[in-house]
Amino acid sequence: MFINRTAELNYLESLNKIKRSRLLILYGRRRIGKTELLRQFSKDKKHLFFSSDLSSEQEQLRQFTEKIYQLTRDSFLQNQPFNSWEALFRYVFDHLSKTIPLVIIDEFPYLCISNDALPSIIQKIWDENEKTSSIFLILCGSYMSFMEREVLGSKSPLYGRRSGQIILKPLNFKDINEFFPGYSMHELVYSYAVVGGSPAYLQRFNSRKTIEQNIKEEIMNKNAFLYIEPRFLLIEELREPSVYFSILKAIAYGKTRLNDIVQETGLKERYKVNKYLSVLRELHIIKREVPITEDKPHKSRKGIYLLTDPFFRFWFRYIFPNMSYLEEGDIDFVWKEKIKPDFDNFVGFIFEDICIQKLKSLNIVNKLPFKAKSIGRWWDRNHEIDIVAFDDKGSFLFCECKWTAKKIGLNTLDDLRKKAEKFPDAVIKYYGFFSKSGFTKELEELSKERKDILLFNYS
Repeated sequence: MFINRTAELNYLESLNKIKRSRLLILYGRRRIGKTELLRQFSKDKKHLFFSSDLSSEQEQLRQFTEKIYQLTRDSFLQNQPFNSWEALFRYVFDHLSKTIPLVIIDEFPYLCISNDALPSIIQKIWDENEKTSSIFLILCGSYMSFMEREVLGSKSPLYGRRSGQIILKPLNFKDINEFFPGYSMHELVYSYAVVGGSPAYLQRFNSRKTIEQNIKEEIMNKNAFLYIEPRFLLIEELREPSVYFSILKAIAYGKTRLNDIVQETGLKERYKVNKYLSVLRELHIIKREVPITEDKPHKSRKGIYLLTDPFFRFWFRYIFPNMSYLEEGDIDFVWKEKIKPDFDNFVGFIFEDICIQKLKSLNIVNKLPFKAKSIGRWWDRNHEIDIVAFDDKGSFLFCECKWTAKKIGLNTLDDLRKKAEKFPDAVIKYYGFFSKSGFTKELEELSKERKDILLFNYS
């Protein structure tokens, strides 16, 4: 199933029309849909698609040579593979690209593990052929830190050669309804809160089953693909997984400030915890968030750490701490005692993300009361506002997002007004609300009378 990715496909098509050498770097976390995007783009084009693996350099050269032979049928390649990457890429640039200009290398970091000089080799051949070749070379990878440091970084031999880059991110909430044609809006929110926007995870859920059934069968079952998925992915990337796992568990349980993480994990040296957090940020597993109004986010002391992927948040909150029960097959106990009583509270935070996505999409098409320059969460020591949007002219939109069984009423509006008083720069104030269960009749009537009260649909 291939869904969305329209902007990425359009960008790839625009590069494909250019009649000169092009180098594109595409990267993103595993299971995010990179390979499927490239297959969708290349399916109607003459192309070479090579997927690297962790085999030896000699074996990789043999496999790559065989792939080229299948396309060219050049007899000398049938029994004699290239003996070096330089020889192979010279052939690709000098001969293959004239008839098959699109060359895609998937999981490029694996090739570099077999020979760390590969970026330098490609750079040398690229510089020699850039002006005479019309090759479209795409290097794709899942190791986030490697791709950003060794391929895109200023010290990389390939630095300055690329025509562009795509960081493939998870799908947004609005995109996932195509995966679940039988689900209600509430069920879509629950699904997104559990598995996020990674296509490989979304495909594991079935809209003919309840959310509970999907979670039990596809995540809590010790034989299921998703049961152990985060462990496999992180062990590949991290040298001290046990330490990182304890940090991620702490964050998943709401210990989002540095001091809280230190106390929760028992890691006494703050500088070491900072180092671990930096590594997790480089891998895009966590993010550091500050109140949206902070002028210098990188210097702010109000920063908190959050897991970037809802599925990792779910796994570290409910699966990882309860594996002793799940290994024994005690799925019902974990669901009834550990997950179900807390589930709506857990979903509430992701619901805020869904609402932020909605406001940003409305802002793009100019359907907010003003054009916002920033949209995000806000908090101080004593208060927090789920979403604040503002521009440079003193217009502010303050929003509350409630994932509860109770309708939002005038009391919530009054509370939001009081919190908005902490913004002296707000010349024009708007108040917005997102709700799982809707709004009281009084609030609905007031919103019809006043333009500064906005009731949003999160779908």
